[in-house]
Amino acid sequence: KQQKSKRHKKGLPVISIIGYTNAGKSTLLNTLTNSSVLAADHLFATLDPSSRRLKFPRDMEVIITDTVGFIKNLPRDLLVAFRATLEELENAGLLLHVIDISNPRFENQIESVEKILTQLRLQDITTVRVLNKMDRIDPETVKNLEQRFMGTAISANRPATLGPLMKNLTNLLTYRLKKI
Repeated sequence: KQQKSKRHKKGLPVISIIGYTNAGKSTLLNTLTNSSVLAADHLFATLDPSSRRLKFPRDMEVIITDTVGFIKNLPRDLLVAFRATLEELENAGLLLHVIDISNPRFENQIESVEKILTQLRLQDITTVRVLNKMDRIDPETVKNLEQRFMGTAISANRPATLGPLMKNLTNLLTYRLKKI
């Protein structure tokens, strides 16, 4: 809670990275911020939120937070157990929903994440869909998925693919900061 109040006092916008477990959330945080947060291919590799500063062009700076991975039919007691972790989302001005588009069940995973956001009453926070692991799918399919799911395709472990996402975030943040 102390970290949360420090961020609010500094007035930095908060972006929270959300998504199904193993979608690449921690990898994205690491790549964006040159960090080394644990990124592992197993259930709940991230148990506590990790926050880092991220600098954008035009002297914009944000706090970006990695969160616990969501799972389908998250049991109520587990939802309660992760409440402190998920409370980080309440402070977010923007959510990055990381989606592993190489997973054959990614559409079900999108539904699961959106259902949990609704349960937490967070569905009204602006959300950017980040279609991760584009390097595992043919380019034509990636293009179609970007249009169909209104998302930005990346490979979280390949910084060269992050340009369109960063441009999108810069535009969104510039617009939101002008409104304040």
